[in-house]
Amino acid sequence: MTVQTGATASESTSSPPDVQALYQEGIVAGLLAAAAVAMWFLIVDTVAGRPFYTPSMLGTALFGRGGGLDTVTVSFGMVAMFTWVHGMVFAVLGGIASRLLAVVERNPSIGFGVLLLFVLLQSGFTVTAAFLAAPVFAALGWPSILVANLLAAAVMGVYFRLRHPNLTVRP
Repeated sequence: MTVQTGATASESTSSPPDVQALYQEGIVAGLLAAAAVAMWFLIVDTVAGRPFYTPSMLGTALFGRGGGLDTVTVSFGMVAMFTWVHGMVFAVLGGIASRLLAVVERNPSIGFGVLLLFVLLQSGFTVTAAFLAAPVFAALGWPSILVANLLAAAVMGVYFRLRHPNLTVRP
């Protein structure tokens, strides 16, 4: 048997992230953001005297059931269907955000670009919703939608900051 002296085992300082853990983290972040948005609109709807109106209206707009948006009645089936889709969309967005965060952890100089991409996508979503879904946008009101988007971003941001306290972003 031969013994090597002076040999060292080298460990990579930037080991590849565990993909399953990344997606789990992203799903949790997305579902927390979806819950925050749902709670926001539940509060807004309750104050207006029509609890669960927003998910019923959005479900009606998304699934095309029951005619126009001016005659929407609260349907708990529609609320459940929309809430399921809403949660899944946010879980996917959280997974994407988690993957981008893993890239930024390995290369902090990309962080500013990811942040800029987020701002552009957020703005693009709001402008697109205003034009393509004008009746929905008008029914909910742009201040409520803006607060919901900012709330979702803040919840995801806080969750990711708690999970990655040493994350640095360099311009």
